Amino acid sequence: MAHDKAAVSKLLDQAKEASRTALTAPEARAICEAYGIAIPQEGVATRAADAAELATRIGFPVVMKIVSPQILHKTEAGGVVVGVSSAQAAREAFDTIVANARRYKADAKIDGVQVQQMLAGGQEVIIGAVTDPAFGKLVAFGLGGTLVEVLKDITFRLAPASSADALSMLDSIAAADILRGVRGAKGVDREALATMIVNVSQLVADFPEISELDLNPVFASVSGATAADVRVVLDFKPQPARYRPDRETIVRQMNRIMKPEAVAVIGASAENGKIGNSIMKNLINGGYQGEIYPIHPSATEILGKKAFKSVKDVPGTIDVAVFAIPAKFVAHALTEVGEKKIPGAVLIPSGFAETGNVAGQEEIVAIGRKYDVRLMGPNIYGFYYTPKNLCATFCTAYDVKGTTALSSQSGGIGMAIVGFSRSTKMGVSAIVGLGNKSDIDEDDLLTFFEQDDNTQIICQHLEDLKDGRSFAEVAKRVSKKKPVVVLKAGRTAMGARAASSHTGALAGNDRIYEDVLRQSGVIRARTLRDMLDFARGIPLLAQPQGNNVVIITGAGGSGVLLSDACVDNQLSLMTMPPDLDAAFRKFIPPFGAAGNPIDITGGEPPATYQNTVRLGLEDSRIHALILGYWHTIITPPMVFARLMVQVVEEMRAKGIVKPVVASLAGDVEVEEASEYLYQHGIPAYAYSTEIPVAVLGAKYRWARGAGLIPAA
Repeated sequence: MAHDKAAVSKLLDQAKEASRTALTAPEARAICEAYGIAIPQEGVATRAADAAELATRIGFPVVMKIVSPQILHKTEAGGVVVGVSSAQAAREAFDTIVANARRYKADAKIDGVQVQQMLAGGQEVIIGAVTDPAFGKLVAFGLGGTLVEVLKDITFRLAPASSADALSMLDSIAAADILRGVRGAKGVDREALATMIVNVSQLVADFPEISELDLNPVFASVSGATAADVRVVLDFKPQPARYRPDRETIVRQMNRIMKPEAVAVIGASAENGKIGNSIMKNLINGGYQGEIYPIHPSATEILGKKAFKSVKDVPGTIDVAVFAIPAKFVAHALTEVGEKKIPGAVLIPSGFAETGNVAGQEEIVAIGRKYDVRLMGPNIYGFYYTPKNLCATFCTAYDVKGTTALSSQSGGIGMAIVGFSRSTKMGVSAIVGLGNKSDIDEDDLLTFFEQDDNTQIICQHLEDLKDGRSFAEVAKRVSKKKPVVVLKAGRTAMGARAASSHTGALAGNDRIYEDVLRQSGVIRARTLRDMLDFARGIPLLAQPQGNNVVIITGAGGSGVLLSDACVDNQLSLMTMPPDLDAAFRKFIPPFGAAGNPIDITGGEPPATYQNTVRLGLEDSRIHALILGYWHTIITPPMVFARLMVQVVEEMRAKGIVKPVVASLAGDVEVEEASEYLYQHGIPAYAYSTEIPVAVLGAKYRWARGAGLIPAA
C-alpha cells in the first residue's frame, strides 16, 4: 500500500519546531495510520465527562492512558488504567490518571487522557525499531507485553526489511512455536505480522529522525495484528555522512594495492632489526617480481636497491607505499604519496587513535581524502598476497599459496593466522592487517576478494564495524558467491547507550551483530579456532545438494556425540527409509545398529567401513556423511584413512561428490590418519566430535544463505 509520507513529515516538523524528543499518543496514532499499521479505536478526552462519553461510544472495556509529551513511560507514572468497564469507572479513571501524572512530573504538559478499545486474546508481541551506531536503522520483533525486557526474546534486521526478512524474524525467536500454535491453539496471522514489521521498517528508513519506536504490545491472533500501544522517540541531530567510494572505484584502487607492480618502502633500512629492514627483506626474499623502491633521507642504496629521498623522486609509477617511519612523520610523507598519485598507503606505524592520538589519525585521513589515497591501517603488521609473492609486512614471511583470504583487526590474531596456516599447510591467497581501520575496512576487502579469482573463501576477525550497514550490504552480495566467515570479538559486551524504548533497551551489541550477520549470509565463528578450522575445511567440502546428513560410526558413544553436534549446528539427521535401512543392515553385524547414526561397531574389518560408506555416497537421498572412527587393531587408523580416500575418489570418478567429514578417536596414530584424510580432501579431526560437524555445519549455513539449498 502507498504510505502517506507528507502526513508524517508534517507531524515531525511540528515536533521539531516545539523542540520535542517524542510524539504524543495521538501523533503516534496518526503516524501508524499513515503507514498502514493497525491500531485500536481510540480518542483523547480532556475532561472526565468526555472520557465517559468516548468510552461508551467505543464500547467497554477500554484502556485509558495519560497523554503528555514529557511522560513516555506511562505505567511508571501511574498513567494507565486497564479494564475500565463503565462510564462512572471512566470518569474515576480520568481523575486518577491526571492526579498520578501531576505527582510523577509536576511540570509535565498534560494534553488529556487517551481512551482506547481494550484488546483481548491473541499473543502479545513487540515490533519496534532502533538506531544502532554501526548498522543504522534496525527493525525488531519478539515476545511483548510487560515482561518484554525480562524475557529478551527478540531479533533484529536491517531496515527497510523485506517480506522474507520479516517472515524469517517470526521463526528466529525462541518462542517461534507459540506463533505457529501449540497445545491445540491456533497460530497467528503471520502475513499480518510480517506486513506490520515491513511497514515499521519502512517508516524508520524513510524518516531517520525517528530514533526509537515501540509497538508494545501488538496483539497477534489468527485474524490479524493490532498495536495496542505506540511509542515514538525522536532525534533531529543530523547523522554524520560516511565516506564510501563506489564499487568500481574500490575494485580499481584495491587491485593496485593488493596486486602492485611497484612498491615503495618509506623508512626502508639496511640495519637488521629495523621494521623497514624486515619489510625490504620480505619483499626481496619472498620472491616479489615487481619494482621495489626504498625511501630513505640519506641512503643511496639499501639491500641492493637504489634508494630515493622521497617517493616524488622515483621516476616510475608506484602502486602502493608501505610506511615504516614514526607516527610523527607520517602526515608529511603521506602528502608526498598523494602528490605522487600513489593510490594506496600501508600504514604500519602505531601511535595514532589507539594511543589517544585521534587528531593525528584524523589528519592523515584528511590527507588521504584530499589526494584520493586509500589507507590501510595505521597500527598494522601489513599484508600478504601470495599470488604475487608479496610479503608487505615486517612479520615472518609466508609463501604457501591457496585460495583462502584472511584478515584481522589485531596483529596478534594475524600472527596466529600465519602460524596456523603454516602448521596445517593451509594455502592462503591473502592475509591482511586492518588495525585502526582509518579508511580501508572489511567491506573494502570483501569487494576486492569478491572479484579475485585467487580467492574462494573470505575469513575476517574484527572487533567492531565502523560502517556495519555498508558491510552487511556488501557481505550479502559477496556471500552469494563465496563463503564469508566472521569472528566478532567482544561478544559479551553489551551496548551502553541510553534507551527510551523497550526495543532500545533490548538492542544489545552482540544480539544485533548476530542477527545482521545471519541476514547477510555470513557464517559466524565463535572462537579463533572455529574461524581457522572453517577457513581450512570449508573450501575442501563439496557443495551439499540437500539437507539429509547420515552418520556412520564404529563407536556408539561417538555416534551420540556426533548426533548432539548435528543439533548444535542445525544439521538435519536423515530419517532412514526402510529400504535404505535394510541395505545398510546387509553390511553390519546383527548387534550393530542401523537407523541414523549407523553403528557398525568397533570390531568390524575394513570392508565394513568401505561398504557402508560407499552405499552412503551412492544413494542419492543422502547428501552428506559424517564418519566416526574408533581405533582398533582390526582396522588401524591409516588403513581406515587410506580406505576412505579410496572410496571417496572412486565415487568422484563416477561423478558422485558429497561433503564428507571425519572424527577419529584413538591413540596417537589417529593424528597421522587425520592429516592424511585432510590432505586428500576430507576434513578430519583427531580427538574431536565437535569440530568436524561444526565445519560441515558452516558449509551448510553458507549454502542455505546463498540459496543453494532450502532451509532445514
